[in-house]
Amino acid sequence: MKTKAQKEQFLADLRREFDANPAVVVCKFEGLNVAEDQALRSAVRAQGGTYRVVANRLAHLAAKGTAYETTLEGQRGMTALAFLGDDPVATLKALVDFARREKKFSYTSGVVDGRALDLDGLNELSRLPDLEGLQVRLLYLISSSAQRLVSVLNAPGRDVAAVLQQAVEKQKFDG
Repeated sequence: MKTKAQKEQFLADLRREFDANPAVVVCKFEGLNVAEDQALRSAVRAQGGTYRVVANRLAHLAAKGTAYETTLEGQRGMTALAFLGDDPVATLKALVDFARREKKFSYTSGVVDGRALDLDGLNELSRLPDLEGLQVRLLYLISSSAQRLVSVLNAPGRDVAAVLQQAVEKQKFDG
């Protein structure tokens, strides 16, 4: 059993994590064995997130006065929090993949950038491209636009050169 000082320290640490992470998902994990739990933690950690088992009462106390408060209200049973880190979509995708494989694990709700999301909202968010995918798309759009611009700017010069080349080939110039 934790002492009062340990609980207060835990609350302070949890509040700092809430402040530092703009995205948190509430998870249920009843029935997972140690190996499955370690696999889940590794998957979340690989995407830059953290996974933490918390007592419902302590989580609710730490979230008091924050956007996470309503998401944590009424939680029963064993609860864990997945802090999604710098790339929330990638970490959420890892949670969704794990939930598909392990029926004992589920996620119920969450908060992303101060907005509470239910299960449907989290599933919709998980279908978005992750940070790397967005960067690739943006680079493609920027480079394709730049290539088109260069092509349009070069067109008059290229057209004049083509006309001159045809004239030379047809010996239109007296030389």
